[in-house]
Amino acid sequence: MAHKVYLDNNATTKVDEKVVHEMLPFLTERYGNASSMHEFGKEADQAIDDAREIVAHALGGSQREIFFTSGGTEADNLAIIGYCLANRDKGDQIITQRTEHSAVLNAFEHLRSLGFDVVVLDVDREGHIDQGRLEDAMNDGTLLVSIMAANNEIGTLHDIRSIAGAVHAHGAALHTDAVQAITKLPLGRSDDFDLLSMAAHKFHGPKGVGALFIRKGLKVQPIMFGGGHERGLRPSTENVPGIVGMGAAMRIGISTMDADVERMARLRERMVYAITETIPGVEVNGPRHHRLCNNANLLFPETDGQQLVLRLDKAGFAVSTGSACSTHHVGASHVLTAIGLTPRQAGGSLRISLSRFTTASEVDGLVAALPECVKASRL
Repeated sequence: MAHKVYLDNNATTKVDEKVVHEMLPFLTERYGNASSMHEFGKEADQAIDDAREIVAHALGGSQREIFFTSGGTEADNLAIIGYCLANRDKGDQIITQRTEHSAVLNAFEHLRSLGFDVVVLDVDREGHIDQGRLEDAMNDGTLLVSIMAANNEIGTLHDIRSIAGAVHAHGAALHTDAVQAITKLPLGRSDDFDLLSMAAHKFHGPKGVGALFIRKGLKVQPIMFGGGHERGLRPSTENVPGIVGMGAAMRIGISTMDADVERMARLRERMVYAITETIPGVEVNGPRHHRLCNNANLLFPETDGQQLVLRLDKAGFAVSTGSACSTHHVGASHVLTAIGLTPRQAGGSLRISLSRFTTASEVDGLVAALPECVKASRL
């Protein structure tokens, strides 16, 4: 197969070979069930504890604040639904904003069906909320606010520490979906979040594993039922190889984060500058500079975005029109329409996302291939 360039890293990432190496023994040799009493089980249980410590340390928390899940979607649902159902006696107003991942928005809609008072805040052209409007929306019955750390489509960054201050001043809890932010932004307990969701496959770990941080003392109830795994909060036999991989990916990603972030941001800026200089009329969706380091979302006027993706794929470059989780959804991106784009404009937008493995020559190759592909995809 001809060399393919993967530039869709906000959808998923390559598993680091070092991570694979650490996972393999737990697939072929040390494959015990972590709940078993024999040596195989003890080895698996210790491996989970080791990974839990790595994730906790990265966030400045404790092991008992980390609960492993099957991914970001489950972590979001457990945080939002599990917290709200366990604490409904404290209030029933819950607040989020329009560009959240569908895992958050749909969890809020489920709670709306159960009688919760749901408030969804608008965002500005760059995807930011107005914190003053958030504060105006909160009242004595506000139970939970959920604001993502970094947007998966347009790279908008939210000031979680500042938002947490406002939320806590009203006696509410703050959940943040940090799936795109982990190993790309410095996040820790000092940011004062109460619940935080993450997924390993976004930072060069395996798919099918994630985690939820729950601040000590918070009450969260399970949303599915079975055995007593994860201290009774998340039943199901633990995915030991996946959890080991998540811990390894976290350790590696945190250790190289500063250099990786600087390099990805520099490559991203070089790419966006070259594209906007080469192709007339291209606009940047979301913030121009202060955004997620590996993300670019570009509007190509009067262009069929899906055709452009397919033509670039044929040319050897994998990019996307938006969230991979919404690929089968018919209609414009809810994120792009939330920032004011028309469905036609949203349909002509392209998301390009880099990783720490992306090279300058790969980015330059995309820039060279784009003009012809865009020309062939005009409406």
